[in-house]
Amino acid sequence: MADYHNDALPESPYDMRDGWLKKTIKRVALVRYLTDLKLTRMIQGRRMYRLGGACNRCGMCCQTPMVQVFPPFLYLKSARWLILTWHRWINGFEFIREDRHDKTFVFRCTHFDIRTGLCDSYDSRPGMCRDYPRILLESTDPQFFDTCGYYPVLINGKKLSLALDRLDLSEAKREELKRRLHLVDEPER
Repeated sequence: MADYHNDALPESPYDMRDGWLKKTIKRVALVRYLTDLKLTRMIQGRRMYRLGGACNRCGMCCQTPMVQVFPPFLYLKSARWLILTWHRWINGFEFIREDRHDKTFVFRCTHFDIRTGLCDSYDSRPGMCRDYPRILLESTDPQFFDTCGYYPVLINGKKLSLALDRLDLSEAKREELKRRLHLVDEPER
């Protein structure tokens, strides 16, 4: 668990909102999540991208967490109720909307204090919060929030970058192409 970027942030001295029962349920769910995540990544093999940058505490990932779900959770009322209830009562996520195209539920986190930028249940935060933004690196075109200090970098993208340098393109066009293909280490923001 120490591999997660959020572990570098200062820990809260206590979890104000999560009692012992909720902390226990979250701990069991976290162990299951991390086990599933490790097995999934082991089966999938190498990633195409590595994570560049660092957390700048913009809080966008905390304000509106998004959960991608399998279609039954979107269309079957009982499955939908189950996942929305779990996130509301265990994780403290209030449902905002769904995006059926991306198969995603969008929430508002009740633990995130927008004034201070801190989580009042940081020590017992869910696995999805601990893994963000690494989970985005599993897509073919990872998209991060514009304000996020992290960014994807294509692993072994040096050869592609050198090939683009040989093309007859303007410098601006070449740099834009490299940025959109995630070939640069420091994207301009």
